[in-house]
Amino acid sequence: MAQPQGALLVGSVNYNDAETTIRTAANILGDRLKRIPDGEVGDRYHWLIFQAGILGQAEGLGRVGDEPIWIRHLDARGVRIEDGVDAASIVLPPLGYAAAAIESYELFKKLRAEGVVPAGVRFQVSLPTPVAVVSVFFQGDDRIAIEPVYREALYKELAEILEAIPHEDLSIQWDVAVEFGIIESVDYDSEFGSQFTAWWDNVWAGLIERAVDQAAQVPADVELGFHLCYGDANEEHFIQPKDTANLVRFANALFAATPRPLTWLHLPVPIERDDEAYFAPLASLERPEGLELYLGLVHREDGAAGAQRRIDAASKFVSEFGVGTECGIGRAPEGSTEGILRTHADVVSAW
Repeated sequence: MAQPQGALLVGSVNYNDAETTIRTAANILGDRLKRIPDGEVGDRYHWLIFQAGILGQAEGLGRVGDEPIWIRHLDARGVRIEDGVDAASIVLPPLGYAAAAIESYELFKKLRAEGVVPAGVRFQVSLPTPVAVVSVFFQGDDRIAIEPVYREALYKELAEILEAIPHEDLSIQWDVAVEFGIIESVDYDSEFGSQFTAWWDNVWAGLIERAVDQAAQVPADVELGFHLCYGDANEEHFIQPKDTANLVRFANALFAATPRPLTWLHLPVPIERDDEAYFAPLASLERPEGLELYLGLVHREDGAAGAQRRIDAASKFVSEFGVGTECGIGRAPEGSTEGILRTHADVVSAW
C-alpha cells in the first residue's frame, strides 16, 4: 500500500482566527508540513469575494445592480467601469492581501519562537490571479480595460509582502482556478453573474503567459507554488474534470516557460475519482527535479479510507507525492476541520 510523504494546506481553513489555524495545523501536522498558511480568515474566507467591496470603493468604479448579493456579510455584486472613465486613470485602494499577510506573519513568528511552529517551516501566502478577480467581477470590454489596473495593484501587494517578510520564511502560492473554467469553455453563470470566457485570442497561450508573469514576480529565494483548481463554490466544481489531462498540459507548459523553478504544484482530485483513468495523464507530467507534487485527494466525507483508494490509483502513474484537499477548507462545515487535518496525518509520512 502506497504512502505519500508530506501534506499541503491549500490556503483557507475553517477557523475564526489565524492563531487557532496555525496552532492546530502545527499540532496535528507539524512534521508533515513545510509551510503553514494563516487560514485566510476574516473576509478572505470565501476566497476573492471580498475584493468586490474593495474595488467598489475606487473612484471610477461602481457596483452592478441596486440590491446586494450577500454571502454572509460580503456583497458579491459585480463591478463596472463607470461611463466615460478611462480605466488607466483608476487608482485602486489597498487590496488587503499585504496587510493580512504582514499581520499574520507577526503571529507566526511569535508562535515559532514559542516552539509551536517547528523550526524551518515557512509562512505561506496564497493569492488569486488577476484573471480570476477580473473574470468574477467584470463583464465585456471592462475586463480588457481593468486587467492591467488590477494586475498592477495585486503585484504591489505582493511587493509589500516581499519587503516585509524575510524571504527565507516565505512561500507564495498562486491560486489558478477560474483559468480552468476558461480552458474547459464552461458556459457557467455564477450566482453573482460572472462567466468564464477569455478576452484574448489564444486561450492557452494567454493563460500560460499570465502564469509565467506571475511566477516571475516571486524572487528565487522565496518558495513558489501553484494550486490548480476547478472551483469550490458550495464545495462543488464549476465543472467536473474528465481526467488530469488539462492540469498536466497547463503544468508542463508552465514548467517549460517559467523564469524560475516552482517549489510545488497542487492538483485537485474529485471525491468519486479513484479510477485509473483520472490519474493516467499524470504519467506525462514533465516534473522538474525537486518539485513537490501534492494531489488534492483528501475529502472530509470518506476520510482516510477514501484518500487511500485515490492514493493507490494515483500511485500507478506518479511516484513521490504528498496530499492535500482539493481546495481550501475555509467553507467546510463548522466542526469538520480537525477531522480533515487528521486525515492528512493518517495517510502521509513525515518529511
